[in-house]
Amino acid sequence: MMRSIKNIYHFLTAWFFVIWYGIPSRNIKIIGVTGTDGKTTTCHLIYEILKKAGIKVALISTVAAYLGEEELDTGFHVTSPDARILQPLLLRIKKNGFTHLVLEVTSHGLDQNRFAGMKFYTAVITNITHEHLDYHGTFEKYKAVKMKLLHMAKYPIYKYKKTRIKVSNPALAGDYNKYNIGAAEAVAKVFGIRYSVIGEVVNNFSGVPGRMEEIKLGQKFRAIVDFAHTPNALEQVLKMLKTQCSKRNKIILVFGCAGLRDHTKRPMMGEIAVRLADKVIVTAEDPRTEKLGEIYQDIISNITPRPPLNLRGGANIGNVIREDDRQKAIELAVSLAQPGDTVVATGKGHEKSMCFGKTEYPWSDREAFEKAIKQ
Repeated sequence: MMRSIKNIYHFLTAWFFVIWYGIPSRNIKIIGVTGTDGKTTTCHLIYEILKKAGIKVALISTVAAYLGEEELDTGFHVTSPDARILQPLLLRIKKNGFTHLVLEVTSHGLDQNRFAGMKFYTAVITNITHEHLDYHGTFEKYKAVKMKLLHMAKYPIYKYKKTRIKVSNPALAGDYNKYNIGAAEAVAKVFGIRYSVIGEVVNNFSGVPGRMEEIKLGQKFRAIVDFAHTPNALEQVLKMLKTQCSKRNKIILVFGCAGLRDHTKRPMMGEIAVRLADKVIVTAEDPRTEKLGEIYQDIISNITPRPPLNLRGGANIGNVIREDDRQKAIELAVSLAQPGDTVVATGKGHEKSMCFGKTEYPWSDREAFEKAIKQ
């Protein structure tokens, strides 16, 4: 009942700002991209393809908003800005002469009617896997909310295959990226863009900050930052890294789970981590007001043999280590790495802050790696 009242409030608020700013999305062809994983990479691919084709296009994604050469921060832990931010941003996009917009869309945004008053020209769903059940309650409800986007689009895309384009770009390695490219390709075809343009963009794509982003400072092991924060994303990343490692080299994973978010995915991610990584360091990832010990306990609950609950400060049992301080966790992972090994930190990706209690503190996995490697 309370959630329904809140959603009505969001709906009315969205319409207020739509009217206040003069329905700014009118005459802009909006391409909506939703899904559990792969949204951001797919959005950036579509954006680059449309740009290459000579279309005046803007982008609003998890990472930032891009209006030509201008890059705008969209806030902390935000994918789909609410109407207070989105509608004036749309007006700015319209005034700058952009005719198309690629918009990353979340299930929260769809459920809370943040896109009221907006018409989507086309929309695509990358995938739907386990996530946000703390908010939606059941997977079926989560899926139904995601599917709403297709009903809001003039040209919905709900069936597409892996790309037919030969991909030689390491920034788009992995089987899951073939589906991301396939989704971008399907959208590009709606606008009649040639395969030669799509292929050129794909094979020159520089990647997205915080998505399989490699830090290269002359070290003899790989250091990677990735945003994977769902069971499916974590599994896909680790499986891909395993195909790139020789049998004698190890994968060292640093990860955690966010506080006050879906508890049910934590044991799943712990099991995936132990199964696919050679060394696992469990650490903080936006614990908010939850205790790190409780989050850690959830993560290890499906691991056999189960690590002790009172491990602190890098104490070790089997291949699982608990280190609550994320900087120290990354430093520990770097210190354990041998030549040819891969150290990967997941969950934070591009984000520039970490939430403890109710306060956002400056944070960057990239900077943490740089500090650890230089030491």
